[in-house]
Amino acid sequence: MAGKFELYKDAGGDFRWRLKAGNGENVLASQGYSSKDAAKNGAESVMSNCGDADCFEKSTTDSGKFRFNMLAKNHQVIGVSQNYDSESGRDNGIEAIARAATGATFIDNTDG
Repeated sequence: MAGKFELYKDAGGDFRWRLKAGNGENVLASQGYSSKDAAKNGAESVMSNCGDADCFEKSTTDSGKFRFNMLAKNHQVIGVSQNYDSESGRDNGIEAIARAATGATFIDNTDG
């Protein structure tokens, strides 16, 4: 089920997006971008690369939680996951990206 990218401005004035699954759950969060266009480009990169397993970098935190970063083709981080309690939870989170990003809509919650 397609999700949505919610564009917003953070407290520091950077533009960011959250990818939300069809059920409303956050599945990926962006880095900060200096412009709205750059943030939209990052979201579009997620949409075009979400089916490529090489675009996901899996890791484990010092506290034993599991997480991943989504990388652009140039290996820049374009999205970070939440922490998961298990490897299978993390892997399910990666699969959720493709379901949510494919055909996702954009919701602009910025002031301009």
